[in-house]
Amino acid sequence: MLDPDLCWQAVCDRDASRDGQFVFAVLSTGVYCRPSCPARRPLRGNVSFHADAQGAEQAGFRPCKRCTPQGASPAQQLDELVAAACRLLMAQEKPPTLDQLAARIGLSASHLARAFKARTGLTPKAWVQAQRRTQLEAQLPQASSVLDAALAAGYSGTRALYEQPDTLSPAQRRQCAAGETLRYATRACPLGHLLLASSDKGVCALLFGDSVEGVENELRQRFAAANLQHDDTGLGDWLQQVIAQIEEPRRAAHLPLDLRGTAYQQQVWRALQAIPLGQTRQYGELASSLGSHPRAIARACASNPLGLLIPCHRVVGAKGALSGYRWGVTRKAVLLAAEAEAAAEQ
Repeated sequence: MLDPDLCWQAVCDRDASRDGQFVFAVLSTGVYCRPSCPARRPLRGNVSFHADAQGAEQAGFRPCKRCTPQGASPAQQLDELVAAACRLLMAQEKPPTLDQLAARIGLSASHLARAFKARTGLTPKAWVQAQRRTQLEAQLPQASSVLDAALAAGYSGTRALYEQPDTLSPAQRRQCAAGETLRYATRACPLGHLLLASSDKGVCALLFGDSVEGVENELRQRFAAANLQHDDTGLGDWLQQVIAQIEEPRRAAHLPLDLRGTAYQQQVWRALQAIPLGQTRQYGELASSLGSHPRAIARACASNPLGLLIPCHRVVGAKGALSGYRWGVTRKAVLLAAEAEAAAEQ
């Protein structure tokens, strides 16, 4: 059953996230539209709401030619065009320029650049570089040399690999991060079992699971051939700070962090850290504040290796829906409930 007040608010806000959930029809024009339709807002008394296009047409209304509510939404059309652009970028040994890509897609270069960055968090050029980097990471472990891995990933040589500093060199990554030493510790907690891992720079992983074996396996997968040292004693104080925050959210742990992610991921993670205790943000809200796209925000949240310390659990779907959480929606619900209670007591 549609809530007329919520639907009307979505129409007033031109809320694209509600597209596909209902349509509104205007009695004075005989037209029905998407909630995000950019046309002039009608009078409330002339508006009726319908679950879908079929319902509106059965009531005698015709589709708006501006927002085409019976087909893919403008946002969905842009999603498809950006996906096509990604395929074109990866299909050619020498990726096309932005102007060439825009001409193939059928958008202006500026429009494509904005749509592409909103959906991926990157420019087309940076996206190609990130894809090549991902391919390089996959090639390094089994390649006979860094050069072979670079050529297989689409690089013309190895120079570009060393132009930006990394925690590990390409040669170290070819050996699955061999040579890096990480300390880790595990402990039971109200959320099951947690594992905290640290480099010499700070905490690089905080993982939750149903068993010690589970969180240790996740750590090994993330840092394949790093030298992992079990150190419950040395990391005991940090573990206790984390557990204290779970039990009493106002006692936030203040630990040094070794953030390992792309520039965009780290931008999103910093935004997550700015969400106050007891509050949440919708994916769309974060996307708007960062000039990005909800799907890109969701991917960055899913890539977060530092549960609790980078509070991705404070990001929710439309209407506050818990949506996904890499460590389980049940844990997310427990964390949010405890934080809401703690905030109410302040």
